[in-house]
Amino acid sequence: MDTTAGTGPDTEVEVVVAGGGPVGLMLACELALPKVGVVVLERLTEVDATIKAGAINTPTAESLYRRGLLPALEEVQREALERFASFLRQREAAGADGVAQPPRFAGHFAGIMLRGDLLDADDPDFHAAGPADDVGLVPQAALERLLADHAAELGVTVRRGVELTGFDAAADQVTVRTADGVLRAGWLVGCDGGRSTVRRLAGFPFPGTPPEITGHQALVEMTGGEGLKAGWNGTDTGIYAHGPLPGRILTVEFDGPPADRGAPVTAEELQASLRHTSGVDVTVTKVLTATRFTDNARQVPDYRRGRVLLAGDAAHVHAPFGGQGLNLGIGDAVNLGWKLAATVQGWAPEDLLDTYSAERHPLGAWVLEWTRAQVALMRPESHARALRGVLTELAGTVDATAFFAKRISGVLHRLDLPGDHPLTGRSAPDLLFSDGTRLGDRLRSGGGLLLDLADDSALRGRASGYADRVRVLTARTTGPAPAGLLVRPDGCTAWAVDAAPGDGAPASLDGLDDALRRWFGDPCDGPA
Repeated sequence: MDTTAGTGPDTEVEVVVAGGGPVGLMLACELALPKVGVVVLERLTEVDATIKAGAINTPTAESLYRRGLLPALEEVQREALERFASFLRQREAAGADGVAQPPRFAGHFAGIMLRGDLLDADDPDFHAAGPADDVGLVPQAALERLLADHAAELGVTVRRGVELTGFDAAADQVTVRTADGVLRAGWLVGCDGGRSTVRRLAGFPFPGTPPEITGHQALVEMTGGEGLKAGWNGTDTGIYAHGPLPGRILTVEFDGPPADRGAPVTAEELQASLRHTSGVDVTVTKVLTATRFTDNARQVPDYRRGRVLLAGDAAHVHAPFGGQGLNLGIGDAVNLGWKLAATVQGWAPEDLLDTYSAERHPLGAWVLEWTRAQVALMRPESHARALRGVLTELAGTVDATAFFAKRISGVLHRLDLPGDHPLTGRSAPDLLFSDGTRLGDRLRSGGGLLLDLADDSALRGRASGYADRVRVLTARTTGPAPAGLLVRPDGCTAWAVDAAPGDGAPASLDGLDDALRRWFGDPCDGPA
């Protein structure tokens, strides 16, 4: 990875990505797979080690698994689990009450814990992602380092210590200005966070609701921490959380947004907030990493304006509970990457790039509503506390645990795509093939894939004009599977068909030609 500070005078590149956090790096990697020239501009000189999201959801894990990053994710999770075990040992040594291994964690809603032991172990919704189903405890800083390494392997140019200061967007080009030079690009994508410079300069509207909380999250050294309850806890003065890492604290106070969100977070500030929300006389002796947050909830109406696009927090902001922002941003990057690459390379169908906003905006709007609901349940007033009690009781049931866990994990995400098959618009199931490989292993190149599971020449023939965009794989699976599957580069099922009764051949190829044209353009040698 090129980490030099300069951009060089009048550098030309196909795409400039402003922001080198997880979203910007993921997008750059997705563009690099099909060999699109991309430069990432990042104002920080090092990977941001500030404590932020602590976990990834299933769609994020699937996307990274499909790019060959599962072993690295598993190692990060192993280290995180070791830190959790250390947290339990430290509490036990300090004489804290009720120290025990908690039930398997399935997420939380407004700090209401979901017990994984209440989930149906045979529920197919939790098993379609294959090995990615078992990965989740991946902190944001570790993910950013992992993606930085992945970007380096793909030859992505990352200019650290370089910040976008302005740009001019024309009909055919974007001229990007930095303190170290000018870049002329075909496209500019703002992945530069909730206070995005790209969003502001491009004039994107950013409607939504104002903040009403001040939140803190930190890793600290402290005395008196044995008096804190582990996990999330609602009190008469707010919310606080302790763990699952040694020294990790989180507080939520409902006295309005912080006066200066960008000021350094001090030990005194964290101590006062923790004492206020917990009622425990702790003393914070050292701050290792800390951040403030609010529940400001806003979203741009459209993620594209001409040759300027937004992804991640630049397009939508909300309270960070459950790490939804990180996962939403990674999903943006994976959805946008192949569509922007197709546009740059000239084979994109008409309006393909516009499907990025059309597909991702509804999910972003849902996350904003999901986080608003959590803030409402956290309020330390009598009506909210009463409702929280009802939801806590409900969350202890099997059905409610499944409801919340499926939405938090993202396993129910589905795009509104043409077609009646149950898999259409869903993430492609990680089918196990008879040779021991899995579908996820076959998606590392980032291209389209037509899967022929019935050894049907007519099915394969439909893709004859798409050899440069869609690979065809004939294979057998070890379990039940459709007869055919068209998978987009982002892992979404674009078309599927079951076998006809009796002979195992596809029941019908209706809709396949339309799906190929819709997502991969016209065939090279005549009609498909």
